[in-house]
Amino acid sequence: MAISDNLKGALLMMASMAAFTINDMFMKMMTGQVPVVQLIFLRGALTTTAVSLLAWRMGAFSGRIAPRDRVFVALRTGAEICATYFFLTALSHMPLANITAILQALPLVLALAAALFLGEGFGWKRLVAIVIGFIGVMLIVRPGAEGFTIYSIYGLIAVCFVTVRDLSTRRLSRETPSMLVTWVTTVAITLVYGVVSTGVDWAPISGREALLLTLTSGSIFCGYLFSIMVMRVGEISFTAPFRYTGLLWALALGWFAFGEWPAPLTLLGAGIVAASGVFTIYREARTGRRTPLQYGPRIR
Repeated sequence: MAISDNLKGALLMMASMAAFTINDMFMKMMTGQVPVVQLIFLRGALTTTAVSLLAWRMGAFSGRIAPRDRVFVALRTGAEICATYFFLTALSHMPLANITAILQALPLVLALAAALFLGEGFGWKRLVAIVIGFIGVMLIVRPGAEGFTIYSIYGLIAVCFVTVRDLSTRRLSRETPSMLVTWVTTVAITLVYGVVSTGVDWAPISGREALLLTLTSGSIFCGYLFSIMVMRVGEISFTAPFRYTGLLWALALGWFAFGEWPAPLTLLGAGIVAASGVFTIYREARTGRRTPLQYGPRIR
């Protein structure tokens, strides 16, 4: 039986979310034993090799970054460098499902930012969905509650930097190959954290950490690859909501690997954020706007 393009896209989206969440699990397993900046550099060195091979296979190096796009590529790269640090630092101190749920607010924040800074249309239905989604985020973060920490704020800061990244990506012209932009970002992250890591005491890498680094590099590469493939099949409006399967993976892996299970209010907030995000994506599809998921894989 032939599989439709939409079903292929949905399966690829779910595979991408699974790969990224598995990467998060492996990274979280190493935090505490190895400094975050050291982990980012070592993972980046391995990932850059794989991404370079993929970019070469796709012919990305034969393209070029249009002159008008260079400032946006630089801004995008800087935002991703910062988002990586804040996300992984929050991940090392928060339950996997909690930080994953906070990151699901990205389509809501991006829709609001696009209206404010790019002049994209903004109806009252989308505004209501965004407000409700932010209420869901507050249920997850719960400022003032006993379980609230500075790392909840780190998660929100990561969302802000990813929003800057995606807004910058929206301004890129079609002449600039997306895979080339991905390669530039990967190389930049590796170089920057390679320099930063010289300022910390490196931890020795045991056989366990070496294995986990290999696995996390492989999983994030698969996440990138599936994210690229999903944009080539199916309708974005159909496949985009399947990004929220990442929450299910985070719940399952957080419980399996760390014995974590979110509080009922956190689960409620995650459900509200996911529902609001799906509605926002649906509204963007109905009005013919581009959705955030068209602009590359999420930060990890």
